[in-house]
Amino acid sequence: MAHRSTKLLLGILLFAAVIGGGWYLLREPDNGDGPAYSEAQVRRGSISALVSATGALSPINTVLVGSQVSGTIQRLYADFNDQVEQDQVIAQIDPALFIARRAEAEANVKSAEAERDKAWIDVLDTKREYERQADLQKKKLVAESVVDAARFAYQSASVEHQVKVASVAQAKAVLQREQVNLDYTTIHAPIDGVIVSRDVDVGQTVAASLQAPTLFTIANDLTRMQVEADVDEAFIGEVQQGQPVSFTVFAYPRRVFNGSVAQVRLQPKVEAGVVKYNCIIHVDNSDLALKPGMTATVNIEVAQRAAVLTVPGAALRYVPPWPQEELDQVRAGLEPGEAILWRVDGATLKPLTVATGIVGEKLTEVSGDGLADGMTVAVPLRREDAQRRRGFGLSLF
Repeated sequence: MAHRSTKLLLGILLFAAVIGGGWYLLREPDNGDGPAYSEAQVRRGSISALVSATGALSPINTVLVGSQVSGTIQRLYADFNDQVEQDQVIAQIDPALFIARRAEAEANVKSAEAERDKAWIDVLDTKREYERQADLQKKKLVAESVVDAARFAYQSASVEHQVKVASVAQAKAVLQREQVNLDYTTIHAPIDGVIVSRDVDVGQTVAASLQAPTLFTIANDLTRMQVEADVDEAFIGEVQQGQPVSFTVFAYPRRVFNGSVAQVRLQPKVEAGVVKYNCIIHVDNSDLALKPGMTATVNIEVAQRAAVLTVPGAALRYVPPWPQEELDQVRAGLEPGEAILWRVDGATLKPLTVATGIVGEKLTEVSGDGLADGMTVAVPLRREDAQRRRGFGLSLF
């Protein structure tokens, strides 16, 4: 009986210990008496204002090489990534049909020249007849009507000769056109550069009836690239030619590339109701690390100042748990471009009116009476500070 009572007592004590320990661990943390803010310092240094955008890399000068004539690709003399020189032959379209057309045009020229020469003989013949009849008419040996008929025949032959001369010129123009078309069957590189893409294969038929089909894309110089970045209309007013730019690409996440704004284009781009403007950024690519089509995350430095006082942007957003009436009194009289900093003075906070300047990614430029390098100001409570203010214990919420 005593043994059973001892076991029961031990069980009750163990249960009570578990309940007590659980309550101690799971109780609401004690918030303590510490301040409900973290601290930061006013620092003197440099600050930059950035405009962020995304864009794609492309060569500065790219030429689409097309075909002026239709036909079958007979040979290709260049491929992807090949270096080519201006006027170098890079492709050949089957010229057989165009050679036949040129031969036909040459025959037409010879035929037209023969008809022209024949017409000239008629001119000479009718002229001689007209002159003979005119002499006879002066001697009163023929009627005037005979002379008129001879004159008309001479004039008609002259006009017919002019028509034949024009026919020769027309035939030669057709021959020249067929020669040009034949020359177009040989595709030359229009510039020095690198073959970025090849869009045809041997045996493929290209049709140039509506527009010139693209055979190759040639980049003039891959050591100089450009980023075409789309900047939101809210920030385009701050972007100007010559501003420095830094950007990253997914291929090299730890490397920062640099460039400068070369052009801000006026043509707007409207996508889903959002207006953006295209900014051209020139980039040095001497090591050929950047490739056409890469996506760039761009930061344009639109303003920069050195040796100014800065605070974390969060300091300007901090609001102490004061009564609303007191906060309204502090904010009364604030001008545009001004804000309130809360200076830490021992265990109390004192408001300080400051003028804001450049707004950077994390820091904001401030100025005003009473500001000093190293001054401590309040910022919203950081997570690590909030955890230190908790009492010992765990909270499930």
